[in-house]
Amino acid sequence: MNGARILVVDDEPNIRELLEEILSEEGYEVTTAADAAHARAALREHSYDLTLLDIWMPDTDGISLLKEWSQNGPLGPVVMMSGHGTVDTAVEATRLGALDFIEKPVSLTKLLRTVQKALASRRGREAHRQLIPNIPVPVGKSQVVRELRNQVARIAQHDTHVLFTGESGAGRGLFAQYLHGNSGRAAGPFETVLGGDFTDVDCETRLLGARGQPGAFARARGGVLFIEALNEISSRAQQIILGVLERGQFTPVGESGEQALDARIVASAPPGFDKGETMRADLLARLGAVVVRVPPLREYPEDVPELLRYYGDVLVDSEHLPFRRFGIAAQNRLRNYPWPGNVRELTSVVRRLLILGGDEEIGLSEVEAQLASGSTAGEPLVKQDLLAMPLREAREHFERAYLQQQLILCGGKVGQLAKRVGMERTHLYRKLRSLGVDFRQPGPDE
Repeated sequence: MNGARILVVDDEPNIRELLEEILSEEGYEVTTAADAAHARAALREHSYDLTLLDIWMPDTDGISLLKEWSQNGPLGPVVMMSGHGTVDTAVEATRLGALDFIEKPVSLTKLLRTVQKALASRRGREAHRQLIPNIPVPVGKSQVVRELRNQVARIAQHDTHVLFTGESGAGRGLFAQYLHGNSGRAAGPFETVLGGDFTDVDCETRLLGARGQPGAFARARGGVLFIEALNEISSRAQQIILGVLERGQFTPVGESGEQALDARIVASAPPGFDKGETMRADLLARLGAVVVRVPPLREYPEDVPELLRYYGDVLVDSEHLPFRRFGIAAQNRLRNYPWPGNVRELTSVVRRLLILGGDEEIGLSEVEAQLASGSTAGEPLVKQDLLAMPLREAREHFERAYLQQQLILCGGKVGQLAKRVGMERTHLYRKLRSLGVDFRQPGPDE
């Protein structure tokens, strides 16, 4: 509900300025008041769609002011704020009509979601436009990210199939969701499947469906079918997908009636995957009609501080981790870190630092310790924080560390590495590229 009037009442100037800046950037008309007297004056001049009210103020506290307002008739949604509130205080505020309670220091994500909820309650229905959308917007103010967002938004207006390429952890899936959210199919499903899950044995039923059970094409009807890691898909699955794209329809296993394909196909793959012999050129010609490159994080390091703040807020809100902020020295160190695991690795570093806890400000020494623990050659892999990660992310971290160490033992020779780990060389090259593992050019003996 951009354009709504919001009154912020807080005796701390830095809090007032921060909230005014954040909410104004979201399109709200914000008025600030330093105490109860200024808040009363503001309410005499205007009505407000929402009031953010601090509890502890020097002259009249927020609870007393809320009680005064509640006796004078309906005021509209009020959200209380406090850095050291108690259960009794929260209960009293709720009894007097407060809608919600925000703890300080304020989490950006929590703030925006609470504002959205409060404004939706005032209208008596769900907000049509959410400040924190279900489809996340890729974060970044660098020219690289802004141009990529604009490019994806333009492509979204056309219903063509799209292929996102980029290193592992760079955000291919995030930009695929952003494409979906900006398209005419945004109200439809975003069905994600993993290329490696489609084996030659069961790919037909998983894609087409069988015996009344919908397959991937049917589940994505009206929306997007996102094939993650297209490079890992089996030859039989490629054949099935190509046939469906050519005919524009499919027949579930064991049934006779054909169903129309009503889904946009979006896929992702690591760079260079099309150089191998396992991908069908005719399938790539259809899925890769539009190719979008998602750059690695090292190409836009100026966005690292913003990414650190954003994912810190997200993890504080979604995983209930303690709030911490990165000091200037820590931010500068992370800006200059190469991030082989890209944004996914950055998120993991932020999560570990929040879990470990400590002072509110994360210092340079803590960051150095985390980076060292992630790159120490002699450290056993089981000591890495794999149990805190989703299965796919943990597997990728293990595979990356495993292959990096094996590559060192092989002197950087991929041919020897293939023999050592028991993998076919073409598949190994694809795996190294997908994991962002740097390797030497093959020598004469390879």
